Amino acid sequence: MRSGAKVAAVSGAFVLFAGGVTYGGYQLLSGEGAISSQNGKGPGTQAAPVRTGPPTKDEITTTANNFLTAWAKSDTEAAAQLTNDAATATTVLATYFEEAHISGLKITPGTATGTKVPFTLTGKVSADGVEKPLSYASSLTVVRGKTTGQPRVDWSPSVVHPDLKKGETLKTGTASTPPIKAVDRNGKELTEEKYPSLGPVLNTLRDKYGEKSNGKPGVELFIESEDPNTPARTLLTLSKGVPGKLQTTIDAGVQAAAETAVARYKGGSVVALNRENGAIRALANNPAKGFNTAVSGTRPPGSTLKILTAAMLMEKGIVTPDKTVECPPDVTYYGTKVDNLNHKGYGNIPFSRAFAVSCNSAFIKQITKVDDDGALPAFAASHFGIGADWKTGITTFDGNIPAGERGEAAYQYIGQGQTQFNPLNIASITATATTGTFHQPYIVAKDLDDRAFAQAPSSLSAATVSGIRSMMRLTATSGTAAEAMSSVGGNKGAKTGSSEVADQKTSDSWFTGYADGLAAAAYVPAAGHGGDAAGPIVARVLNAR
Repeated sequence: MRSGAKVAAVSGAFVLFAGGVTYGGYQLLSGEGAISSQNGKGPGTQAAPVRTGPPTKDEITTTANNFLTAWAKSDTEAAAQLTNDAATATTVLATYFEEAHISGLKITPGTATGTKVPFTLTGKVSADGVEKPLSYASSLTVVRGKTTGQPRVDWSPSVVHPDLKKGETLKTGTASTPPIKAVDRNGKELTEEKYPSLGPVLNTLRDKYGEKSNGKPGVELFIESEDPNTPARTLLTLSKGVPGKLQTTIDAGVQAAAETAVARYKGGSVVALNRENGAIRALANNPAKGFNTAVSGTRPPGSTLKILTAAMLMEKGIVTPDKTVECPPDVTYYGTKVDNLNHKGYGNIPFSRAFAVSCNSAFIKQITKVDDDGALPAFAASHFGIGADWKTGITTFDGNIPAGERGEAAYQYIGQGQTQFNPLNIASITATATTGTFHQPYIVAKDLDDRAFAQAPSSLSAATVSGIRSMMRLTATSGTAAEAMSSVGGNKGAKTGSSEVADQKTSDSWFTGYADGLAAAAYVPAAGHGGDAAGPIVARVLNAR
């Protein structure tokens, strides 16, 4: 978190609206749209019935102009009263002047589109004897008050600044942590401008490790959250600090490929890591800002989870890659019917082939021999470190397979139901299954803050590791992942996944694969088969190794 500087209060500024009209007071609509005299003085109007329906064009223009005028003149109380949440608006607007130290405002409204009014704002930010110009664009929406019938600005923090969210405050002052110069594993500088998906990551790393980087803090306008786990976000630098160098595990080349790969798919995300030690080489999201789906998502991963399930069945001696299993079009498990994709059956085939074509029924038929609904969650924790509180250096969600019974448990074995994962988890599962030992993913070295990495109590047998590799290689060369992985050379393997989500017509696309020492996993919402969208993302990332 960062602290605002103690500086003298600043005075408000007058606003000049487009068209050359100035407002010395505020026009307040009442009744059927009659306007009282300025500042509420003079004769009033006769009371009228409470109006309903959308605000009129005149109401939208007048309300927006009145609000922007009051705001620009630092009349926070008057501006707040023109919103539908005066109490919250008063607090946010007050901190805008008192803690962000913004003054000299000129706000110019644009042409309304329906009830939405865009505007541009210019001003200045001052703190610690330093001053910088400020400019940005935002918008407001005018609605009709539910009880008063009066037109009001629909209050949202984004009215004040487009990047401001609920529970956040604008502040200006000396940063509590120095800026960092984050570098990749080879010493190449990592910036948000070049690698947009790393923006939120770099903010987190600065907040957590800035003081350890031997830098010097500067003076900034920043957004601070009431949530201590949410890093501050710099909006404007008034005086630069001295950045401290921070080494990360990212590989700039792989990161660039990840950014390019997800750019094709809205909502797409990907993670790549070193199979042998868990070092994160890349993570990317589309959009780059906002929720970090790549490491914090909580969606069912579809058949990519069959890697873990297959490992469990092999460790328990129930299957081997060569064992013949039955793959009918569907199967019923304790009253729950589970279908294959397109209700296709393959008859009696080797388990390796059932894995490669992603036969749901073959897996469920083997699960009946486990006879323990809690076996999968326990195995995921003991051998793959799922849910073990990973300390990666940034905020992550570490996977979850909740306890399920009967039919619900069946869906979990094939990555459906209530299972919760993200690309980081699935990439880690691939790395663990193909090396035999869980290595907790990380983005900065653990000795930077002496944190303890999560451990998995058990490793996989050599036979299981060999079997998983052979089945993933078969999938990548002649199974459901063959087309997506055709451009990837070297020692490779893959697994596709399609996750059915309630109230969603098209399944989520999942894909995981490895090539030589790099493992990767990708997710694209509502994009269909795993090889169609997530597959090309993973292939492009693996080809950058």
